[in-house]
Amino acid sequence: MPQTLHIDFVSDVACPWCAVGLAALERALDQIKDDVQVDLHFQPFELNPQMGPEGQDVTEHLTQKYGSTPEQQAQARAGIAARGAAVGFEFRKEGRGRVWNTFDAHRLLMWAGEQGARQQRDLKMALLKSYHGEGRSPADRAVLADAAASVGLDRAQAEEVLKSDRYADEVRERERHFQQLGIHAVPSVIVNDRHLIQGGQPPEIFEQALRQIAAQPAGSATTEV
Repeated sequence: MPQTLHIDFVSDVACPWCAVGLAALERALDQIKDDVQVDLHFQPFELNPQMGPEGQDVTEHLTQKYGSTPEQQAQARAGIAARGAAVGFEFRKEGRGRVWNTFDAHRLLMWAGEQGARQQRDLKMALLKSYHGEGRSPADRAVLADAAASVGLDRAQAEEVLKSDRYADEVRERERHFQQLGIHAVPSVIVNDRHLIQGGQPPEIFEQALRQIAAQPAGSATTEV
């Protein structure tokens, strides 16, 4: 019987490398599906938890946060777009014009996870494509409800979640939990609560790491990639 790996994909929908990492991870999972079963969960991480409702121009934001020039940012975007294209994720010029708060997106993803693992995965990918491909705000509750409906989730239920404060405490607790584990950058892929694969790795790196972890006996040493 194939071994089952529990995977926590810690990420933010505002993070372009998270889109690359998820697309690459899914390619790796497709390669190992006959040998390894996976229990995949999406966990919240906010790159900009203090971002106001008005958002901020992405060039201005990255200059303030990292000191990078518009030219350096353009070069970085080109590199990310190439990495995305290699794993089937399209970054379009319309996408990611502004940086937004993503807390409501994480609340909705937690609700989607209660509907099922596939529903949560589909919503996660829909939100990544909405932001990085179309430039739609993950802070806009109508956009979030649209994404939920697009993957077959009940729009009215999604809107009720968004109008309330449901899952707010749960999201904050999960964020604190992973921060206390030392997660300060995303994507972070945690396997069986003890093995860390950091960053938007290529599919072959994910595949190799997951096969190695699956082959290890229970209680083996923690590993990091």
